[in-house]
Amino acid sequence: MGMLFCILTHIEEYKYLLERSRRFLETAELQLSRGFYDLTVFSLEQALQLYLKAYLLKLELEFTKKWSIRRLLELIYKNTNSEEIRSALVNYAVELGSLEDAYITSRYVAREYCEEEARKLLQTVRGVMGIVGRSIDR
Repeated sequence: MGMLFCILTHIEEYKYLLERSRRFLETAELQLSRGFYDLTVFSLEQALQLYLKAYLLKLELEFTKKWSIRRLLELIYKNTNSEEIRSALVNYAVELGSLEDAYITSRYVAREYCEEEARKLLQTVRGVMGIVGRSIDR
């Protein structure tokens, strides 16, 4: 039995990544409400990563699937010159680093997160998504 591959158009892939991002964000909120803070943070990293990749597609920019959140956000900044995105890179530097670490530690290191960390990272992800959306969708 052969495999069927579905090739998505540029716009379809953009919409697909946005929908997956939304689902990861919704999953993170559910996990937060259940006290699963490590899973919350992992889902937040995935939500933001997919969101940024969707907007890179919208800008018709190429990226590598292995790039970090900060690298993806820097590429968006370089192509929009948005002062708000530049500020986000500076103001959320620690939080973005924590999200990147969450992706790695979820697989290899036993790392616990507290509720306050998870809530702060949820605010960060929502904030960055809002900034990127406003900067590109104008």
